[in-house]
Amino acid sequence: MPGREVFGEEEIQQVAEVLKTGVLFRYGFEDQRKGVFKVVQFEKEFAAYTGSLYALGVSSGTAALKTALKGLNLPEKTKVLTPCFTFVATIESIEEAGLIPVLCEIDESLNISVQDIESQIDKQTSAVLPVHMMGSACDMSGIMAASNQFNLPVIEDACQATGAEYKGKKLGTFGKYGCFSFDYVKVLTTGEGGMVVTDDEDLYKQADWYHDHGHPHRSDVARGVEKRMRKGTNFRMNEMQGALGLAQIEKLPSIIKNHKKNKALIKQVLSRHDFIKFRKHYDEDGEIATFLAFFLPDMKMAERFKEKMKENSITPGIMNYWHFVANIESVQTNRQFEKSREILERMVVIDILIKMDAEKIADTLDKICKMF
Repeated sequence: MPGREVFGEEEIQQVAEVLKTGVLFRYGFEDQRKGVFKVVQFEKEFAAYTGSLYALGVSSGTAALKTALKGLNLPEKTKVLTPCFTFVATIESIEEAGLIPVLCEIDESLNISVQDIESQIDKQTSAVLPVHMMGSACDMSGIMAASNQFNLPVIEDACQATGAEYKGKKLGTFGKYGCFSFDYVKVLTTGEGGMVVTDDEDLYKQADWYHDHGHPHRSDVARGVEKRMRKGTNFRMNEMQGALGLAQIEKLPSIIKNHKKNKALIKQVLSRHDFIKFRKHYDEDGEIATFLAFFLPDMKMAERFKEKMKENSITPGIMNYWHFVANIESVQTNRQFEKSREILERMVVIDILIKMDAEKIADTLDKICKMF
């Protein structure tokens, strides 16, 4: 799913404009930068793209998650419900925010089970943090209904789903905050970087203050004499990241279009084989097609299939440790997550690229399928 595949003159030009000013810091130095504010511009364009009122550039997707969690000012040591299948940064962010991650099962969408969310809510639960894994939406209707019933705020981890939608609405815009990642292997990349979006002005201010040591970013006084608004840290996005983001967001629709084209070609061929079952989508049209995930009848068959892929120079996605086992190790839970484990053991994942020979890969996979 890497936007790095389309690096070109547009990125070079945007970065060059920053280097010509000599200002890499996103705040201040107005005379020197001569009107070049790349992060501010990127925030405005990203907010418009997602349909959000506010967007805040930060240093990573992990920073976005922690900023959002701290922005809500949740009671310390309360519980945040999140899926057992997610990149470990989701869990780390909850722990770093002084909260307790409670892992929930997934369903065959590879996203959090609404039924398990409902079963895990108790008096110590303070928020729900669903993750739109591998570019495809969670059951947001069910999640929002459950969270509203128990008056729990929702923070969306859309770090793997920039540009994806659920029923015509961009992911990351359903909850109190939406969080995005722009690291080197994401569909939109700034090398490192992330974004927090919200429609709530007060929540935007809390996130803005937190991500820069409590600075209120006033325009009428110097940064050095501003009154500190709250405790915070340094998760600022720099101007180089903002510049790359501006070039990349213009390319995002075409990136997603090409992903969908390549995925559809491969999926069409695999669909000829009855023993393959594809990942469930709550909105297939809205997904960004960065991965093709499917299931085989059992773990043994899935492992054999992946070995045949490797033998034929197709690298299957490796998802189970950093996205599942490490999370269980981190929270030290006694739950075994039998349902999720069984789903993941049967799963095969193919990373969809823009510059891939989709026809050749599809033909090779077809030949592998005929061996089973």
